[in-house]
Amino acid sequence: MPSQTPPLAPPSEDQHPLFRLVEIMAKLRDPVGGCPWDLEQTFATIAPYTVEEAYEVADAIERNDLPELKEELGDLLLQVVFHSRMAEEQGAFDLRDVATAISDKMIRRHPHVFGDHAYDDLSAQVAGWEQLKAEERKAKAKTGVLDDVPAGLPALTRAVKLTKRAARVGFDWPSAAEVLDKLREETEEIAVEIEAGDKAKAREELGDILFVCANLARKLDVDPEDALRATNAKFTRRFGFVEARLAERGKTPDQSDLAEMDGLWNAAKAAEKEA
Repeated sequence: MPSQTPPLAPPSEDQHPLFRLVEIMAKLRDPVGGCPWDLEQTFATIAPYTVEEAYEVADAIERNDLPELKEELGDLLLQVVFHSRMAEEQGAFDLRDVATAISDKMIRRHPHVFGDHAYDDLSAQVAGWEQLKAEERKAKAKTGVLDDVPAGLPALTRAVKLTKRAARVGFDWPSAAEVLDKLREETEEIAVEIEAGDKAKAREELGDILFVCANLARKLDVDPEDALRATNAKFTRRFGFVEARLAERGKTPDQSDLAEMDGLWNAAKAAEKEA
């Protein structure tokens, strides 16, 4: 019979919880006795989980579920520890370096708290924050206005950041009204492509519409991802109402038709207004 590697001893519960988590991750990545799945992961394979966990944190906040938020923050923390462990194995950095870097950055970006600098008001503080970030980008030899807007961000979020950066140097519409005019122009253009049956051009025009919508959200000081999440929740809630009413009639949606479901949809909207 093949020899079996003895199980690794779990870290002591007496140590600091964060140190315990770091040790757990190290054991999971131990070539002798560690977890095969954890051992074969890389930065690239773990990255999607990191993004997913961040969204689950946002979802718990949206639902104001604090017990769930605690759990999701733990999952997100695990991602930081996981990436840090893999970097440590390569001799690049470890979790201590990560914590040191963000601590130094927070102190540097808050001279009004940890230094003797004073801002006149909140807007001046925001402007100062942006100036400090610009200086940091310059120090990294990232001199282009859009150089370090991460390509991996959700597309709507990245569109907001891109237009926000461009606006800093004056490349911006004066008001939301002008953005709305642009949105009307883009919807007319996509209508032409849909009529022509040109799917490729319609796709491009749809991208333009979404980009303008993201810009409009920025002008209105609205997070487009947050606004869309709220609408998704509203759609889910109202469609659930439609399904429930159909069930009372002994039906499922595929046994109904658009006219009936649209009537129930309007009833759902009316019920929400009365609530």
